[in-house]
Amino acid sequence: MHVKLFDPNPWGLYQVHGNVWEWCEDCWNESNSGAPGDGSARTNGDCADRLVRGASFMCDPWELRAAHRGRSIASIRDYALGFRLARTLTP
Repeated sequence: MHVKLFDPNPWGLYQVHGNVWEWCEDCWNESNSGAPGDGSARTNGDCADRLVRGASFMCDPWELRAAHRGRSIASIRDYALGFRLARTLTP
């Protein structure tokens, strides 16, 4: 598949789902209930495990969405895990 084959999302990013699980800073919690609503990381819960989102190329199509939550051991390294670099833009 070629990059830019589909339109970008509202933030100008192309084809972000289905490459690798996105490793998040958040500690694992069974439920998303009680998570901060301001975009900050959830630092309580099982911090030996971390929240991962989005699914990878090895997952079923129904899993390929940003709201899909997974769990990964914080110390593991795997070809299906990655992270997204982000920075704040000032106008």
